[in-house]
Amino acid sequence: MTEQYSEPPGQSQEPALDLLLAHLKARHGNAINCVLLYGSCLRSGDIFDGLLDIYLICDDYSSAYTSRTMAAANWLLAPNVFYAEVDFEDRTLRSKYAVMSTADFRRGCSMAWFESYIWGRFSQPSRILFCRDRAIRSSIERCLLNAARTFLQRAAPLLPAEGSIVELWEGALALSYGSELRTEKSGRAGELARASQKHFDTVSEQLAGSLPFHFQLEQREDTLHYHCETTASQKRSARFSWQVRRVHGTIMSILRLVKALFTFEGGIDYIVWKLQRHSGQEIIVPDKVRRYPLLFSWGFFWRLYRRGIFG
Repeated sequence: MTEQYSEPPGQSQEPALDLLLAHLKARHGNAINCVLLYGSCLRSGDIFDGLLDIYLICDDYSSAYTSRTMAAANWLLAPNVFYAEVDFEDRTLRSKYAVMSTADFRRGCSMAWFESYIWGRFSQPSRILFCRDRAIRSSIERCLLNAARTFLQRAAPLLPAEGSIVELWEGALALSYGSELRTEKSGRAGELARASQKHFDTVSEQLAGSLPFHFQLEQREDTLHYHCETTASQKRSARFSWQVRRVHGTIMSILRLVKALFTFEGGIDYIVWKLQRHSGQEIIVPDKVRRYPLLFSWGFFWRLYRRGIFG
């Protein structure tokens, strides 16, 4: 039997995570080869604070679903996003989880994936909750490092030639947020960069010699600084790509939101909750949007966009 590798227990909340993982594996069977945790609950250390953000990496979509429609939707526009919850003692552990194939995840962390949806997220801290075997774990770890490499390669030419690593990643995250329908408040990129300073210092050191331009690091007291030299051609290419990415990413974000209405249990309520949480504005969902989301959600989200709800 293949040995299973996962993060060792060590927190009082681990049994709840184990219960959730068992529930997710029951839904998708042996197709799941890796489970990743990222996002706000990972940063806060409280898995009961809001929704857990989880990625299930599967062998392929046909084996992850009993429905051909779901498999096709995942293949056409990855990932599919679902809701899952489990009761643990006197609390409920809630999660939003995405399903993605190993091939798509590998591509999404690389230069082959144009939008920042995957490499932007997984350049940030994440935790491997489960891996089927050691080879898969090594592969996923390479993907995570490659996500950070892709991010720096695409963002650095547009950022200041020198500064602290925190400033570098703050600028990179701001570019990524600007290319999606993100509802993050002003200054959020800086908060995330500072909160994950150790992580970004480490990955920057690991990538220093593998970028297609001069990238040098220097420790100054307690702060790691960088010096970057890129060509005029690299700057022009990066500027054009991020301009296109803003349009492309917005369109893809809208398509994923609409798709989530049909895959995510209580999808419209989750989307509204998330938008309200980040924007601080009240949102009222018309009855017709709930009854006929495919028909009326487009106009609904366009009006929210015009109100500035998406940032």
